[in-house]
Amino acid sequence: MMKHKYHPELATGTVAVAGTIGALIPPSIILIIYGVIAQISISQLFLGGIIAGLMTAAGYIIVVLIRVWLNPALAPERDQSVTMREKIIALRSTWPILVIMVGIFGGLFGGVFTPTEAGATGAFMACLVAIFMGEMTLDRFLQAARETLMTTAALLIIAIGASLLTRFLALSGAGDFLSSGILGIASDPVLLMLGIVLVYLLMGMFLEPIGAMLLTLPIILPVVDASGWSLLWFGIVLTKLLEIGMITPPIGMNVFVIKSVVGDLVKTTAIFRGVFWFIVMDLILVAILCAYPALVLTLPEMLR
Repeated sequence: MMKHKYHPELATGTVAVAGTIGALIPPSIILIIYGVIAQISISQLFLGGIIAGLMTAAGYIIVVLIRVWLNPALAPERDQSVTMREKIIALRSTWPILVIMVGIFGGLFGGVFTPTEAGATGAFMACLVAIFMGEMTLDRFLQAARETLMTTAALLIIAIGASLLTRFLALSGAGDFLSSGILGIASDPVLLMLGIVLVYLLMGMFLEPIGAMLLTLPIILPVVDASGWSLLWFGIVLTKLLEIGMITPPIGMNVFVIKSVVGDLVKTTAIFRGVFWFIVMDLILVAILCAYPALVLTLPEMLR
């Protein structure tokens, strides 16, 4: 994008926020873990995440269009010399992603395998595609396996700790005490939801998404359940909030990933400036999802 004269802030900001949509679009690791902890259907969560993910993508497109309309210098002029045929030919390189997506979604919603098995199926299909394209080597396979083991081990340790915390809270009665105390302080559902949103936005500034979720769900879920809110709807809103934490300063994970790619070409502060307007759109989307839960719940109810 920068080679084609896009402004560095727009280019880096767009790529940084685009990476967060994966938390909502199936198959999402965050949604799978939430479904296991909350004891609700992961397939239903995936269906609820589709609408929220599409809304997020549309919101980001709107941000880009508005910013370029207000400041045309952010993007180059449209290249009229590129034909539709050339654009279609350029899409051929995306076939591996489409094959894997169709395979996972088709098997998942067709009842061929469970969400857990869908992850293994996706990894196997990715290996087959890499072998077919001649990109798979022993060193790359071993590197992917090592990174997977390290990530899985870290998540297991956090999950075990969260599970123990949940059990201790249940045995001691502290969970019910905390939830009733929170409900007593914020009897207004709007204030309660606002408080939850602020907690996760603050935690997202310093903790990685899955860790923040596992540490707080033992306390938050009883509050949500006691408030009569849908756990499915709350799971999508929670995922959206965790998604925002991936791009908020001072520790926006996606921002620093982009920084590691661009190096000294773009300053970290410039990338954060680039994601600012997308964060504003994310907050608007969170407000819309909170005000209209049917946006999340309609599709899962239709396909139940």
